[in-house]
Amino acid sequence: MTPQIAEKIELIYNKQKARIAVQWDASESPTNLGEALNTLVEAEIKNDESVVQARIRSEISGLGPIDPLLDDAEVTEILVNHHAEIFYEKKGKLFKCHDRFFSKQSYAAALDRLSQSCGSYLNREKPFIETQLGRMRVTIIFGEISRGDSLLSIRIQPVQSWTLASLFEKKWCNEKQLKQIQEIFYSKKNFLVVGGTGSGKTSFLQSMLQLFADAERAVIIEDTQELHLPISASVSLLTRQDPSSSVPDITMDDLLKRALRLRPDRLVIGEIRGAEAKSLMMAMATGHDGSFGSLHARTAEEALIRLEMLIQMGAPQWSLQSIRKLIGMTVQNIIVVEKKDGVRRLQGIYEIASLENNGLTLNQIDESP
Repeated sequence: MTPQIAEKIELIYNKQKARIAVQWDASESPTNLGEALNTLVEAEIKNDESVVQARIRSEISGLGPIDPLLDDAEVTEILVNHHAEIFYEKKGKLFKCHDRFFSKQSYAAALDRLSQSCGSYLNREKPFIETQLGRMRVTIIFGEISRGDSLLSIRIQPVQSWTLASLFEKKWCNEKQLKQIQEIFYSKKNFLVVGGTGSGKTSFLQSMLQLFADAERAVIIEDTQELHLPISASVSLLTRQDPSSSVPDITMDDLLKRALRLRPDRLVIGEIRGAEAKSLMMAMATGHDGSFGSLHARTAEEALIRLEMLIQMGAPQWSLQSIRKLIGMTVQNIIVVEKKDGVRRLQGIYEIASLENNGLTLNQIDESP
């Protein structure tokens, strides 16, 4: 933010405060106050350059320094730690934004506007917002919890849906791996996609959806809508979490049980993270071949351990041996993705080989002979 823009914003805010102090009427609506502020802004910036006008408007009525980042098609994530510290991810790498909000107050006002756009609000009783707004997955954490300014995270879905062909062109995988992935999908094997945060799990899931046949019906279950329906016969179900408890929560496990009544050819889970793991394994074991989902883990071995723990959440009475038998019976492959040095790529393709006394064993099938 240049000194010229900062001075002009401060002038506008001071004039608005003075006006309210002199003319404020308790009956005056927020709409009227907002209109008066916009009128004041336009009067003050009418002789400024267009770039200055746009920046001041965005600070007072938009999202300030975040707006140009949202307009950049190559930006995939925006992170705000406080009003003067903004980061963004572009082409797989994290950069610090050269711009900033005018003040803590203008940042808080921008968050209020964003919250309203999401149909929600932030306060001590409701200190979190997690929602989908168009192509953006928005997370806001109230400042009292973060011991400073409120935190903001915006993950932006790409306009273009990834396909296996486009991933191959970007050298995400080699030709042998490409054919193995296609074989896993078309032979209707059940598989998990695993990787760390930002490793490209969702992008790969989307590329799998592009392989669906015209007469093949997917039921997709997610916390926030990130995956696009492959064909018109497919449907998408979303969980519901209401911190105010005004309406009951709807969990992924709830949706998974109902999804079985929607005649799915395949079940697709955006991210397996709780007791729904047990219901998913049971569904896979009863004829829903070719189902898949993602799991947060760094390696295939970690994925199996985490899956065991999640199944136990849904079936604490089951023995570990029974859980491992169920996994071995229902999951055929684990596909591991990673982000290394800012580049997303396929790390490896694994098959579950056997159940031994100390657990399930894995073979990596994409290694060069």
